[in-house]
Amino acid sequence: MRIRFKPWARPELEASKFYIDNPEDYKGKWIELFENKQNPIHLELGCGKGGFISKLAAQNPNINYIAIDVVDAMLGLAKRNIEKEYVERNIPINNVYLTRFDIERILMILDEQDSIERIYINFCNPWPRGKHRKKRLTHIRQLEKYNQFLKSGGEIYFKTDDDELFNDSLLYFKQAGLDIIDTTYDLANTPNFWNNIETEHERMFKNDGIKIKAAKVVKK
Repeated sequence: MRIRFKPWARPELEASKFYIDNPEDYKGKWIELFENKQNPIHLELGCGKGGFISKLAAQNPNINYIAIDVVDAMLGLAKRNIEKEYVERNIPINNVYLTRFDIERILMILDEQDSIERIYINFCNPWPRGKHRKKRLTHIRQLEKYNQFLKSGGEIYFKTDDDELFNDSLLYFKQAGLDIIDTTYDLANTPNFWNNIETEHERMFKNDGIKIKAAKVVKK
């Protein structure tokens, strides 16, 4: 998703108490950032404008969250959305951090000591051309990296509008030695699949009549 440059984004992020500009320094010790160190850590890969993470983190103060994106403008909007959500609930922002990083190099900022309990991947780029498929966030090459910091019994929650990406991802999960716990090809009409928070993309696709596919996966 392309977005216009926002000159205010970088200064606002640098001034924010919940933005991390040097994620490499926290490899293996992310938990030290959070006030509630006993809480599990969940991770969103490609948080975009933050519509998902802002609501998820505010609804679950007993879970710590890290949200990653590579675009300052996206992260600036995510920062504002988080602030808005927490102000509306009148609660402090103490369980979520944003950071800017290339997810293909994620092992530079996370390792097994971080013991991530859940990963969210929402509407990532499907990279439909064959030579680009290794860039998919669900490609086996990436899943093997996630396995290095996802704890045993940890989960991946994945959703997409793209049929080919979804079916290919199910194969990637199996190839990476992950167990597929549940799948749906129509999330909106699958009761109790999970406590779903709709993203901006999700609402757009639903309005266009496109069914959302979703999978819950666990590390053995």
